Amino acid sequence: MIYLTQIIYINTNEEAAFHQFENVAIPLISKYNGRLLLRLRPTDTNVIESNIETPYEIHIVEFASQKDFDSFKIDKKKTRFYT
Repeated sequence: MIYLTQIIYINTNEEAAFHQFENVAIPLISKYNGRLLLRLRPTDTNVIESNIETPYEIHIVEFASQKDFDSFKIDKKKTRFYT
């Protein structure tokens, strides 16, 4: 198993673009033998201690293998958002 923790920051006023990306990317995780284990949107009031800016979201994701994760990373439905 491959476990990933994603700490996600987005540019100001880019929430809609991020959500468009997520609407494509999250369903693709299972296509590549993965699972979104946790999707959290922290706020300053629920952070106990931090040495970084509060992120927009935190994701914990697992994939069955490195090959599955590598295939997910290059899926064209997802990569079109940042190429």
